[in-house]
Formats: sequence, C-alpha cells, structure tokens
Amino acid sequence: MTVKTTRKTFDPAAILKARDLIKLLSRSVPVQQALKILDDEVACDVIKIRNQVRNKERFVKRRQRILGPGGSTLKALELLTSTYILVQGNTVAAMGPYKGLKEVRKVINDCMANIHPIYHIKELMIKRELAKDPSLAEESWDRFLPNFKKRTLSKRRMPFKVTDKTKKVYTPFPPAPEKSKVDLQIESGEYFLSKEAKDRAQKEEIMERQRVKREEKMKEREKAFVAPEELEEAEKAKKEKKEKKEKKKRKRESEAAELEADADAADRKEKKKKKKSKSKEETSDGEA
Repeated sequence: MTVKTTRKTFDPAAILKARDLIKLLSRSVPVQQALKILDDEVACDVIKIRNQVRNKERFVKRRQRILGPGGSTLKALELLTSTYILVQGNTVAAMGPYKGLKEVRKVINDCMANIHPIYHIKELMIKRELAKDPSLAEESWDRFLPNFKKRTLSKRRMPFKVTDKTKKVYTPFPPAPEKSKVDLQIESGEYFLSKEAKDRAQKEEIMERQRVKREEKMKEREKAFVAPEELEEAEKAKKEKKEKKEKKKRKRESEAAELEADADAADRKEKKKKKKSKSKEETSDGEA
C-alpha cells in the first residue's frame, strides 16, 4: 500500500498522518478512533511484543496481564496517560500525546520483562498528585515514589562444594579408562569359551547362589530349636552377689526379731515376779 499527496495538499505532514492512519486501521483500531490521528497533538506508537518473550504460554500470560481482570488495568493506564491502547495479536497500538506514549511503551516493555503494570500505575498516580503542587515543580520526586524491589520466591539450592585441599602428586598422564565388560571377560578367560561352556558356567553360578540361600534359610529355621546358652560368668557373678545381699538382709532381720522376742520375755518375767511378791505380802498381812 502506498500513500501519495495530491495537488490539493496544503499540509506536508499530512502524508505521515495518512501513513499512521493506515497502520492503525491494519491493527484493528476502530475508524472513528483512528481518524483522531489526523490531529496535530495526537501521535501513535505500535509496540511489537512477540519477540520479547520466547515461550508462547508465558507470552500469552504476560499479554493478558496488560489487559488485567475485565480490562481494568488497561483502562487505568488509558486514564493516567491520556491515551488509547489496543492489544491485538503480537502488537500493542497506542494513540495519544507524546508524553503518554512514552510512558505506555515503558509500562508494556516492563510487563513483558515480568514487571507487573500495577507498580507503574501506582507510580503514575503519585506523579499526577505531585504535579498538582507547584512548590514541588523544581524538586526531585524520588523520595515520594515507591521503590519496588524484585523478590525471588524460590532460589535454586546450589550443591555444597567440598574442596579437597590436600596436596596430590602431579601426574602428567590422564587416569586410565574403566575396563569394559569385554575387557573383564578377556582377563578372566570367559571371552574365549564356547557358548555351551558359558551356559554351563552360568548355570553353575546360579546353582551355587541357590545353594547358599538354601543354607542361610536352614540356619534361620534351626535357630528356633537351639537350646538357650548358659549364663555368662559376669551374669553369674552378678546373681551370686545379689543372693549374698539378700542372705545378709534376712540374717539382720532375724537377729532383730530375736532381740525383740528376748526383750518381751524379760518383761513378762519381771511382771510375774512383781505379782508373786504382791501375793506374798497380802498373805502375810492376813495372818497377822
């Protein structure tokens, strides 16, 4: 498609405006909206976003992030930048003043680089409020703007490196390669055997393994019928010591019981003697 001027053209910049109009129409911008590009204060910018992300699924997710839920993010960007934005296919078409187009391009490029548009929206809202204050016209706004740091939610755990600092003997030759299965067979002589001999050797090996397993199982079964071993010397000594302690304890208890019995017997004898003496005194008094 070509764009040419006619004899009636009085504005030389109209050819550029016509080119932009055709470009916007090809990007599915409505005609009534695209005709606004003919105004001198309105410019357009077509941002290519497909080549910024390689993965198709990731590209679709990030493109949807520009629109937001129900187109709310896109509407907020349009209001803050005073532009018209249309996301179509692999490009984003924007119309509006030059300052707004610059901000829109930055937001979209950052969105494709995995920075959410909501951060830029917050920043634009703060800038709009600061622009209303004439006292801050010549000051830096960095102290008012939010500083969003990138968070890494999951870091790949690096393997722990063990550095062996012991001095090793320098050898100019590389280490010998590991021997293959064929090399091991040649060393053992198995490689030169016939097929029948190999099969026979393999069967013998299987039979030997089975015999060893059978013997192990028999030993496990016979353990149940083995008589328990006698107590070891240490256990015997411990048992004897315990018995001696018990004997001494019983002896002490018996001696204490005997002493108590003797004391009781002595008390009973004294009581009998007292009774006899009292009875004798009573009889002597009666005779008198």
